[in-house]
Amino acid sequence: MSIAITSLQSIILKYGKNNKDTGNTKVQIVLLTNQINHLQLHFNKHKKDHSGRRGLLNMVSRRRRLLNYLKKKNISYYTTLIENLNLRR
Repeated sequence: MSIAITSLQSIILKYGKNNKDTGNTKVQIVLLTNQINHLQLHFNKHKKDHSGRRGLLNMVSRRRRLLNYLKKKNISYYTTLIENLNLRR
């Protein structure tokens, strides 16, 4: 589940205010999406990893809650973020 540090820093710089802005809702959503996509590749090989799948479901539900919060606060950024990340809805 490790993601390259350079890709993390580039994501944080793109969506955050500075390079240490990991608490921003937009940054958290993008980082969770990146981890979820990485885990989906893992589950294509390891179909019986049920404990890892439980962690994946927790990440998906956390991302859903953050997206609902962002939708309430800033609907325009919510729609652009959904389009940029190719998420449904």
